[in-house]
Amino acid sequence: MAIGNVTPDSFYAASRLRTEGVVAWAREALDDGADILDIGACSTRPGSTPVDEETEWDRLAPALESIRQALPEARLSVDTFRATIARKALESFGPLIINDISGGDEAMFEVVRTYHAPYIWTLRGDYTLPEKRPELAELDLILDPGFGFIGSTAGDYDAMRRLEELKAYGRPILVGVSRKSMLWRPLGLTPESCLTATQALQLYALEHGANILRTHDVKETKQITKLFELIVNG
Repeated sequence: MAIGNVTPDSFYAASRLRTEGVVAWAREALDDGADILDIGACSTRPGSTPVDEETEWDRLAPALESIRQALPEARLSVDTFRATIARKALESFGPLIINDISGGDEAMFEVVRTYHAPYIWTLRGDYTLPEKRPELAELDLILDPGFGFIGSTAGDYDAMRRLEELKAYGRPILVGVSRKSMLWRPLGLTPESCLTATQALQLYALEHGANILRTHDVKETKQITKLFELIVNG
């Protein structure tokens, strides 16, 4: 899953896109091996103040429209925590995956239920949530541990150690650690200088159950997935 942010303030500057550059980014990501393009229009980096709903939609809609017109077969995901935005995106540009870092609420669950949309459910380290909400089993769920949103670096690594616990639910597991602070802070690096660290942790995630890697660096991530497949499949 390739990360594209139609924002001026996402934590990793290289992921920031202007509307006129979205199609070129999408083509490159697909050429490099991306299976899914994840588009966000409201930064959720730690300490940020989310833009209002109108601003988010004004950024998101032109980006989705451009990609749909140029690359109609591309599989798209919308990174939003607002049920209203998810609904408008699905009505206008569906089918889509909805990627919600908030953990969800009843309004969001109703939207993805109504539109039969795959839903990335961010657990924020609480791997018992699917047991607590058995009624959500009817949804097309992808489970995301929520690295970066758990509350501490120690919590992030505890969730990584326990990643295999999520396999018991029989749902796809998405891991998004690309260039996050859980990597660069302990190593004294920056988001720009922690590609190697990202790759190391992504490989660990594949070994322990990840099915989808959400990444800023598609070409490099595709290389490790190919090598992992060679190990596993011979």
